[in-house]
Amino acid sequence: MVFVAIFTVCLLLGVPVFAVLGIPTLVELLSGPIPLSALAHSMYDGVDKFPLLAIPSFVLAGAIMARAGITADIIAVMRAVVGGMHGGLAIVTILSCIFFAAISGSGPGTVAAIGTLLIPAMVQDGYRKEFAGAVAASGGTLGILIPPSNPMIVYGVLASVSIGDLFIAGFVPGALMGSLLMACAYLIARRSGYRGVAQPFEWGVFLGSLRRGAFSLATPFIVLGGIYLGVFTPVEASVVAVIYAVLVGAVVKRTIGPRAIWESLTEASTICGGLVVIMGTAIFFGEFLALEQIPQKVASALLGLTRDPQLMLLLIAGILIVLGTFMETLSTVIILTPILLPLVTQLGVHPIHFGILLVVTSEIGFLTPPLGVNLFVACSISGLRLEQISRAVLPFIVTICVGLLVVLFWPELSLVLLELRR
Repeated sequence: MVFVAIFTVCLLLGVPVFAVLGIPTLVELLSGPIPLSALAHSMYDGVDKFPLLAIPSFVLAGAIMARAGITADIIAVMRAVVGGMHGGLAIVTILSCIFFAAISGSGPGTVAAIGTLLIPAMVQDGYRKEFAGAVAASGGTLGILIPPSNPMIVYGVLASVSIGDLFIAGFVPGALMGSLLMACAYLIARRSGYRGVAQPFEWGVFLGSLRRGAFSLATPFIVLGGIYLGVFTPVEASVVAVIYAVLVGAVVKRTIGPRAIWESLTEASTICGGLVVIMGTAIFFGEFLALEQIPQKVASALLGLTRDPQLMLLLIAGILIVLGTFMETLSTVIILTPILLPLVTQLGVHPIHFGILLVVTSEIGFLTPPLGVNLFVACSISGLRLEQISRAVLPFIVTICVGLLVVLFWPELSLVLLELRR
C-alpha cells in the first residue's frame, strides 16, 4: 500500500521517471529483507541489453540525415508525386514523415526534420499556420509506428519478443495510419480551398527528383531490407544507417563536415542519455512488481470488470490515452508493459499485437497537452501558441483514434505479414 501511495504521489508531482520508478522501490527495499545490492545489480542488468544499442544509433542516423539534406531530397520526390492535389503540401508532409520515420524511429525528431522545411512552405502557399503545424505534428506521430521504432525496441526488450517481428508487424498499421492521416488532411484542405502546386504531375520532374535523391531514398530500403532479409540484426542495421548517413552526407552530397557530425552526436546523446538511467531502474521496478504479485492483483481487478479480450483492450487503450497526456511514451511503455502484458496474454492476446496497440495508443499522447511533445516541436517551428495548434490538431487525433479501433478489432492487420513470412 505504501509502495502504491509513493508511486502515485511521485507521478502526480511530475517527478522524473527514473525517480518515480526508483523511490518507491528503494523505500520497500529499506523496509524488507531484500539487500540493497539487488538494486545495483538490476540497474546494471537493465542497461546491459544488446538490443538497446539500436536506439542511440537510429537517433544519431536521423540527426545526421537531417543535417545532410537527405530530408530535402525526400520532400522533393514526394512533392513531385502528389504536390498537385488539393492540400498537396499537407499530403507531401505526411508522406515525408512516413519516409523519414523509416530512418529515425523518433516522433519529435520526425516533426523537427520535416516540419522545419514544410511548415514555412505550407504557410507561404496560403495554408493557415495552425493547419500547417497540426499536419506536421500529426505526421510526426508515425515516427514511432513505422519501423524502426524506439518504443518497439524498448517493448521488445521488456516483453522478450523479437524486435524484428515487431518491426514487421508495424508496417500494415503504419500504412493504414498514414493513409488515414492523408485522407483527413485532404478533406480539410479541400473544404478550406487549399490547392496544390500549379503544374500537374510530370514524369520529367519526378524522375529528375528521383535521380537527385537516389542515395537518400535508398536509406530505409538498405536498413529495413537488411533486417528482413536476415543480412543483419536491428542493432547492426542501426550502425549501418549511421555509416551510410555519414557517407551520403560527407562523400556523395558533401553537405556535412566534422561540426555537423559533432552536433548530431550531441543531439543523440542528449536524447538517449536519460534512457540508460530509466531502463536500469525500470528492470528492478518490474522485478519488484513480480515479487509483490502486483501484475496478478491488477489483472484480478480488471478481470472483475470483463473477460472479453477486445473489451479489455478497449479499457486498457482508454487508460493509456489518459496516461499519455501526462507521461512520455517510453515511460508509459516501460512502466505498463510488465503490469499489463501478463494480463492480456492470459486472455489470449498476441504479445506482438499488444505491442503494436501500445505504440498506436502512444501516438495520441504526442498530440495531447500538457505533455504533447510533437505539439511543442511544431509550436517552436511555427511560432504558434500551444492552444492554437491544439485546436487544429483535433481532427487528426480523432483520425488516429479511428485507426486505433481498426487495429484493435482486427489483430490480423498486425500479424498478417508475420504469418506470410512463416
